[in-house]
Amino acid sequence: MTKKLRTDIRRLVLMGLLTLAPAAHAVDVNFKPVSDGVYAYVGDKGPRSHDNEGLNANIGLIVTPAGAVLIDSGATYQSARKIHEAVRRVTPQPIQWVINTGGQDHRWLGNGYFKEQGAEIIAHASARADMLARGGDHLAALTATLKERAAGTMPTLPTRLIDGNDAQLELGGITLELRHRGGGHTPGDMMVWLPSRNVLFSGDIVYVDRLLGVIPVSNTSAWLAMFKVVEDLKPQRIVPGHGEVTDLATAAADTRDYLLALRAHMRKAVDEGTDVSAAVKSFNALPFMRLLNAGELLPGNGSRTYLELERE
Repeated sequence: MTKKLRTDIRRLVLMGLLTLAPAAHAVDVNFKPVSDGVYAYVGDKGPRSHDNEGLNANIGLIVTPAGAVLIDSGATYQSARKIHEAVRRVTPQPIQWVINTGGQDHRWLGNGYFKEQGAEIIAHASARADMLARGGDHLAALTATLKERAAGTMPTLPTRLIDGNDAQLELGGITLELRHRGGGHTPGDMMVWLPSRNVLFSGDIVYVDRLLGVIPVSNTSAWLAMFKVVEDLKPQRIVPGHGEVTDLATAAADTRDYLLALRAHMRKAVDEGTDVSAAVKSFNALPFMRLLNAGELLPGNGSRTYLELERE
């Protein structure tokens, strides 16, 4: 670079006509062992961003002699490709099944890529209407944030739907038990239990390290019913929807205890005719301020839970 060019660049920067911004980072997907043949990628714990490519949630991998099972497909076509590359670094086995644990974008918007690879896409039947209703909005929001990194993504519905509360699948001698209790974070929330490994993929039923989000399609009553299933199973290891691989005690402290406290407070407020804004402000959030994103999520969680309890 010549002295004149350096001078010209410096002058343009000072004039605000040229910004020397750092290069955008690319997300690095790597699966880490959880148990024998069981792996997890722990996604970013913050909000969706261009750098994390919308992968602010966890992805699971189960390797069997008859093929691999992927738990959730990622947020975009491009991030799904990165997930597949990470799978190939673990095993040469083809991905036979992709199980969507719910209707949130990072659980299923990568389906199109894996369908092209020949995988069967499995979800609970209750997820389908949610995916149809919100898929377009999810993609629009992701495109606004991820820009070129959302290119190629098309909402692609599951090819196999599970009905009822419980179901059992088997691949390569490994049994997968599916659990659904009417939703939770989203209507189609479904957990994947591996009894032979004592590992539970909870999807968005369990959040640790960061505060859970009560969104317009959430049902906190069903959410607690799902958490009761977690308690009954007593898993040794839980791969949560968000946060580090964890145990039951931590899951209860970060998810169950918050939902119980929130519902109890809002139930009392509704019964006493307290205004929703006053109810939200008077909730004792101090025990949960240690969780990431608490400041941003607490008000919305409170108001939506209040409205839910009004309808009950």
